[in-house]
Amino acid sequence: MGATGAAEPLHSVLWVKQQRCAVSLEPAGGRPGPGAGLCAAVYACSVPVSEIIAVEETDVHGKHHSSGKWQKMEKPYAFTVHCVKRARRHRWKWAQVTFWCPEEQLCHLWLQTLREMLEKLTSRPKQLLVFINPFGGKGQGKRIYERKVAPLFTLASITTDIIGNKFYVNYVEVSLRMIQVYIVCVGGDGMFSEVLHGLIGRTQRSAGVDQNHPRAVLVPSSLRIGIIPAGSTDCVCYSTVGTSDAETSALHIVVGDSLAMDVSSVHHNSTLLRYSVSLLGYGFYGDIIKDSEKKRWLGLARYDFSGLKTFLSHHCYEGTVSFLPAQHTVGSPRDRKPLHCFVCFSSLYGLEAAEDVEEWQVVSGKFLAINATNMSCACRRSPRGLSPAAHLGDGSSDLILIRKCSRFNFLRFLIRHTNQQDQVSGVLLHGTSTGDDGRLVSRPTPVCNESWVDTWGLHVAACLCRVHCQLVRLFARGIEENPKPDSHS
Repeated sequence: MGATGAAEPLHSVLWVKQQRCAVSLEPAGGRPGPGAGLCAAVYACSVPVSEIIAVEETDVHGKHHSSGKWQKMEKPYAFTVHCVKRARRHRWKWAQVTFWCPEEQLCHLWLQTLREMLEKLTSRPKQLLVFINPFGGKGQGKRIYERKVAPLFTLASITTDIIGNKFYVNYVEVSLRMIQVYIVCVGGDGMFSEVLHGLIGRTQRSAGVDQNHPRAVLVPSSLRIGIIPAGSTDCVCYSTVGTSDAETSALHIVVGDSLAMDVSSVHHNSTLLRYSVSLLGYGFYGDIIKDSEKKRWLGLARYDFSGLKTFLSHHCYEGTVSFLPAQHTVGSPRDRKPLHCFVCFSSLYGLEAAEDVEEWQVVSGKFLAINATNMSCACRRSPRGLSPAAHLGDGSSDLILIRKCSRFNFLRFLIRHTNQQDQVSGVLLHGTSTGDDGRLVSRPTPVCNESWVDTWGLHVAACLCRVHCQLVRLFARGIEENPKPDSHS
């Protein structure tokens, strides 16, 4: 188990599961960091201290140790380490390991040392403001929080203020104005969108920034947002963590992970309409959301019904899209997006050196769909998403234009999103990476009177979209590539 900042390594022979085990606490060069480790030799495992949830003294009188080999100890002492265990499909699980010590002094030494290390992890939240949407998804938000999330927060000594009523943007802003703490929302993408809008809005007003100005340079918030998935698709959570598992998301919050993410602002007639972090869609996806909102009584089946109806109608829209090709990023449509992404890291600094010359490109014609994605938009039904290689923090958006084609070819395009095949091969998809140093990214002016959609419907036909590089931070670390399940218990 990894340590942070122990001045001297700590080595002991302890008992774990009735076996003698050489346990060592190795510092990382004497300073805080994830490189140090507490290793159990018998199980050949090592967990960073940054992934230890809590350490507590074990009540040996409540343990049934009459048949264990530690019964030879005159007065056994024990401590339990609660930590993160990796499971399949990017899931994290809460695991516990109990170490038995022959001496009380040795047990207290381990407890004190580990607790001191956990106290030095300043990135971990101590207090959270929790918004629970009681109506999102299957209406299980409160139950999910109480059964899977609250016990972990209590174990990690995190205090919470819970707000569980239906709320709107202004209510979020009032709540955020009252207290300077990290935020957790329990719900789906719509719930997250409300919290995001309230947080960014409050931050800009505090900094004196006019959000309605399309070229305004927005100020990043110092607060992080945690997402406990309890919605219909949970796209944002799936795209940033790799799964829509509530326990996994709760553990990312507990250990204090931080992930910077781009945000797009959408304007119409010099008025801010919405902030978007996932999909800004016009045409096919906009029609689905618009129709499904009228059938919420169907539950999750409304998306299947509205999707089939929209596909059979095969509406296409004539319009013009103007965009600025990204010059600062070296991203590719087939990037593998490593955990510590060089593209996102370099883009934040590359924006400063970006040229001010605006060379707009214009695409006109009839389109089945116009999509701009800030992330992969992955979910359970589409494990790789609309744009699998979309970077979360490169300051650009992936613009996907689907021109008018036959139903058969469009069906091929849709089916491709449900498997693991290359999403950008073929002639159906015209994709380009768009964006620059936060300036206007997309300028669609469709001639039809339809609406755009992000998480909420935007009932305008023409709008301006601008990408703001790494404007917000989430309690996440990105999707770990091919994580191996841990063997320790």
